[in-house]
Amino acid sequence: MTRRTEWPDSTGRPERPDRPDSGAPSLSRAEQGPPPGPEEQARAICLRLLTGTPRTRKQLADALRTRGIPEDAAQEVLSRFEDVGLIDDAAFAGAWVESRHHSRGLARRALARELRTKGVDSALIEDAVGQLDSDQEERTARELVERKLRATRGLDRDKRIRRLAGMLARKGYSEGLALRVVRRALEEEGEDPELLEHHLPDL
Repeated sequence: MTRRTEWPDSTGRPERPDRPDSGAPSLSRAEQGPPPGPEEQARAICLRLLTGTPRTRKQLADALRTRGIPEDAAQEVLSRFEDVGLIDDAAFAGAWVESRHHSRGLARRALARELRTKGVDSALIEDAVGQLDSDQEERTARELVERKLRATRGLDRDKRIRRLAGMLARKGYSEGLALRVVRRALEEEGEDPELLEHHLPDL
């Protein structure tokens, strides 16, 4: 006689005794394991924040604080991340200076200000902005003015000077450098140097 492994239920469909009960209770908290401790939470938060973008130690510390991670657990995890190179404020500052100078044309003063807001140490900031010498800054300032010069044509001389010099000032260039670069650009465009004497200091 053939052994039957399935028995029809009242609807005529085979019944499978080994089918899991969809209404079975879920695993209890004890069976799932204990909740993560503060260091484990801090580690997960830092790894998530570091995915795809570097961050400074202060940025991560601030993020952990706002998420309620105890200070001692946060500092322990941050120090461990520094030890293995996942946090490197010096490398962050160097990459920031290179990227922001070439993409936005920011000068050393503006770059240092941005790095300070991100909690980078003053000595590391000084080393990072030291990548840019005064010659490089002036070359970048000239390029910025040359790109902006055409858009100011048709304006009176004073307004052009204010607009061009103001653009450089917002990017962190000193007044002396800004005016010198603007004056040179206007002279190369054909402005009378004697007329510029009345609008720009002798630099």
